[in-house]
Amino acid sequence: MDDKFHEECGIFGVYKHADAARITYLGLYALQHRGQESAGIVSSDRRELHTCKGMGHVADIFTEANLEELKGDVAIGHTRYSTAGDSSVKNAQPIQVKCSKGDLALCHNGNLVNADEIRSMLEAEGSIFWSTSDSEVILHLIARSHKPTIEEAIQEALLQVTGAYSLIILTEEKMIVVRDPRGFRPLCFGWLDGSPVVGSETCAFDLIDADFEREVQPGEMLILSENGVESRKMLPPAPPSFCIFEHVYFSRPDSQIFGRSVYQSRYLLGKHLAQEQPVEADIVVPVPDSGVAAALGFSRESGLQFEFGLIRNHYVGRTFIEPKQAIRHFGVRIKLNPVEDLLRGKRVVLVDDSIVRGTTSRKIVKMVRAAGATEVHMRISCPPTISPCYYGVDTPNKRELIAASHSVEETCKYIEADSLGYLSHEGMLRACGDSDKQPHFCTACYTGNYPVEFPASALVQIGDPVPR
Repeated sequence: MDDKFHEECGIFGVYKHADAARITYLGLYALQHRGQESAGIVSSDRRELHTCKGMGHVADIFTEANLEELKGDVAIGHTRYSTAGDSSVKNAQPIQVKCSKGDLALCHNGNLVNADEIRSMLEAEGSIFWSTSDSEVILHLIARSHKPTIEEAIQEALLQVTGAYSLIILTEEKMIVVRDPRGFRPLCFGWLDGSPVVGSETCAFDLIDADFEREVQPGEMLILSENGVESRKMLPPAPPSFCIFEHVYFSRPDSQIFGRSVYQSRYLLGKHLAQEQPVEADIVVPVPDSGVAAALGFSRESGLQFEFGLIRNHYVGRTFIEPKQAIRHFGVRIKLNPVEDLLRGKRVVLVDDSIVRGTTSRKIVKMVRAAGATEVHMRISCPPTISPCYYGVDTPNKRELIAASHSVEETCKYIEADSLGYLSHEGMLRACGDSDKQPHFCTACYTGNYPVEFPASALVQIGDPVPR
């Protein structure tokens, strides 16, 4: 069932709140979908930084006891899925260091495309790295800066890196928030009882009853201190490149990001899909959970009845013990189970958000047929995924993406569906509020056109050709 693009990371921070550590814990809890490998919180009592982080889910790492140890009224937190670096506790964030600038802690959502080159340069000059995460490069560059203020040191460091980064940096006295000039990853700003809060998505604000004010602008630095909130344009402007997959799959549907409701985008993705890829059938069934909103849009536009013909088990852990004897469809049933009474004798339209390798789609189609469906038509609420992402998403390399080497007809045959239809690139952009006159999304995973150049060395290790 592990055949999706993986969420990148979630970051959260609150400044000058009496319950900072617990508020940050709740913020991370709401952002758990963005990364399930590790999580951490660093707090400040204005004299020193306090840290707690570990492997696993937010609810498994933090307890009443260790939250009590996170003293102070300022805290930042991170929930991680590794997009660069190993999956181990040494790469868990926030990353904390002591240097000439004092104690620093950093949370990073995104990926630096020139991190390997900078790391090699720094190591050649004597720098010692603790982790294999690209995020540590930023801290090294900040520590090496001779600029007189931390804000200027951060600016100097970020002018040397390229790629995607939404950052929260904590010192003993300040919280500094930065978003890269293209705005690849979302970053939201708001208020909780007069205290400023930042987070990857607005769903984190909803849980703690904070008021969303606006998004941190691409290239903007927010400085949260005793003097209030100061905004600076610290990085040179660049054409916006918001990750469209945030709307297609990553973000929670109850979030508002890139100035738009995620649920509304997904509903319209399904509506446009029904217009472009109609099919004679009896029912529309979402592949839960991410396919639900698109399936509703498809159902209402097509007039076909919507049914929850697949039920998801939400309590699947990271590992499970397999039976010694073979069980039919066991792998897919770990997470999904068909409702045979709804599927038996029906022509079924299955709506999903994407096809990556095709292995899971193939299993789901077989399972729905085994439950009695007479026909199974697969509809995908985005275009064929033909290229990996290098901006903070853990994706298979190009050779593993089925659409990169197979036609729609060949993919349909492989997954054993009666038909297969994708939403067009134009339909996806229209659903997400983009236009030809003012394009603002990165769609490299569907086109292979990358908005930020990166060195060939970044691709050699994974065996992908250099994109043009």
